[in-house]
Amino acid sequence: MKGLLGIKVGMTQVFDEQGVVTPVTVIKAGPCYVTQVKTKNTDGYEAVQVGFEEIKEKRLSKGQKGHLGLVKPDNKHPRRKKGNGVPPVRFLREFRTKTAVNHKVGQKLTVEQFEVGDKVDVTGKTKGRGFAGVVKRHGFGGGVKTHGQSDRHRAPGSIGATSGTAHVFKGKKMAGRMGNERFTSQNLEVVQIDPENHLIAIKGSVPGSKGSFVIIRDAAKS
Repeated sequence: MKGLLGIKVGMTQVFDEQGVVTPVTVIKAGPCYVTQVKTKNTDGYEAVQVGFEEIKEKRLSKGQKGHLGLVKPDNKHPRRKKGNGVPPVRFLREFRTKTAVNHKVGQKLTVEQFEVGDKVDVTGKTKGRGFAGVVKRHGFGGGVKTHGQSDRHRAPGSIGATSGTAHVFKGKKMAGRMGNERFTSQNLEVVQIDPENHLIAIKGSVPGSKGSFVIIRDAAKS
């Protein structure tokens, strides 16, 4: 399994030895920590839960501290584990994998698990555009700008059917909220890796604005 959580830093350009420029997105990925290993015997499926971005312990609830092994066992909860090597983290996500047994709680994951040339999928939330009309949201051409139509340039036009059905069908492209949705950019190439600063440069753009949370994993369709 290759997977990391990170924060989008921004976009820049990378030049190779021949002078060819490549637009890349820089992501601060990791270090991440394995917080839980799920197996078929215990959970019905195999997965590895990963935590990212260390924060102050006081910002976690008692349940979150217990899950991460930050609460000492007592008579009421003797099965608690203290000191499993997992620090208090902000984000928790799961990666489905068939090799979950190869990971241990507290294991540290870094960008070194990826190599230049690897294909990855990056998941994030797209930028929120607010309430948008059909021209911006769906690329409609708008109405004619002649024959006295002074207020119909960006209107959707007719939305209903004839009297035979007499209603608007579900899924009709209309104005509404645009963006702020989960989106995955697939088959992106890893261009550079900086293990010292936990940075990874990926060819092309990824969803989200600067400072937004993203998930990097092996490409599913490579």
